[in-house]
Amino acid sequence: MTNRKHAGSLMLLIAAIIWGSTFVAQSLGARHLDPFTFQALRSLMGALALLPVIHIMDALKRKKGIRPHSSHRKNLWVGGVLCGLVLFIAINLQQFGIMETTAGKAGFITALYIVIVPIYGLFLGHKAKAGLWLAVLIAAAGLYLLSVTEAFTISRGDVLLIIGAFFFSIQILLVDHYSVRVDGVKLCAIQFLVCGVLSSAAMFIWEAPTIHAIRLAFWPLVYAGVLSSGVAYTLQILAQRSTPPAVASLLMSLEAVFAVLTGLIVLNEGLTTRELLGSILMFIAIVVAQRASLPKDAAVADISQPKGVSEGSAL
Repeated sequence: MTNRKHAGSLMLLIAAIIWGSTFVAQSLGARHLDPFTFQALRSLMGALALLPVIHIMDALKRKKGIRPHSSHRKNLWVGGVLCGLVLFIAINLQQFGIMETTAGKAGFITALYIVIVPIYGLFLGHKAKAGLWLAVLIAAAGLYLLSVTEAFTISRGDVLLIIGAFFFSIQILLVDHYSVRVDGVKLCAIQFLVCGVLSSAAMFIWEAPTIHAIRLAFWPLVYAGVLSSGVAYTLQILAQRSTPPAVASLLMSLEAVFAVLTGLIVLNEGLTTRELLGSILMFIAIVVAQRASLPKDAAVADISQPKGVSEGSAL
């Protein structure tokens, strides 16, 4: 059992590295492709990348004699379309924002959804622990240092990322609602498909992609679409079967840290002292918010929201 826990932790760590470095892939892709074009192709690749996973999981369920409930298909498509619509808004706001800021900052600002989701829960009748309000205060201070300059100005890119974080939060709540009723992997695939179709429509209306530009951005697209959506999500599914929620949450929150590290290594992006302090505060807020959101008896591996489904960050 101990070996399984170690293996699960390693898989989640690899997933966090992939998700964090996907911000770099998005930044590299933005050098050649407009936002809607990149997200259209990346999302469609993500949907295709999950098809083998769906096929294998369906085969295993058939062997066990598990058959979906009659309401499964309707809920699956309704949930997938709603999640895909909100994801379309969130992920394209993120891509527009990344064009005007660094990958590291984008990672931490997007990670605000971890703090925002429990706040949305208050309007749904959920009770908030004291730790949540502490996380909100720390996140506010961190976001101020990270995005607001000493002249009290904030860049348009950071504003778009902040708005995107709120939409990612809505999308996560939608997934949380439907994931207990349908297959989570299929829900994820449908939302990517819907997001890809909507992004494609926007691409043809407002952008003019070329084959040459797509070729130049091919590897960032593959990384963001196949590795982030397919491989990392599959690793998470396997890992959560043997990893306690507290450990899994902490490992997945490292995504924002890896966004900064890979941005520094690959793109030579640096952080000012002010931004570094803001990033540290944001990371503390993320951890505090996750701990406050976990039930007291969280000893079994079943986190309420698979990160890969939301793709909230680099999704």
